[in-house]
Amino acid sequence: MPDYLLPYIPIAVLLGIAVFIALLLPGLSLVLGPKRPSARKLTAYESGMAPIGEAQRRLPVRFYLVAVLFILFDIETIFLLPWAITFRQLGLFGLAEALVFVAILLVGFVWIWKKGALEWD
Repeated sequence: MPDYLLPYIPIAVLLGIAVFIALLLPGLSLVLGPKRPSARKLTAYESGMAPIGEAQRRLPVRFYLVAVLFILFDIETIFLLPWAITFRQLGLFGLAEALVFVAILLVGFVWIWKKGALEWD
């Protein structure tokens, strides 16, 4: 084994132990656990009441639109973290770049607001 791989042996051992335990415990539960199925145990549990209707229903497209917009703006604001870390080193140029970035985000937010994407009618 090359010398440059020796520091990674503890990580490999830890990963092996984690995988072993992750497979061993559910396996032992399946083998040693009690198996007394009944009609009551096999029914779906929903707040102590009998389920009514289907479990999966269609959601409106607006739900997905808001979810995608949230992810989009959330990811874009994550890009501000490296800027905040190196703020002092970037100086005025970094400040101007961040202001342009935030202005673009603001324009996008105003645009989706005017399009009515955030209204739930």
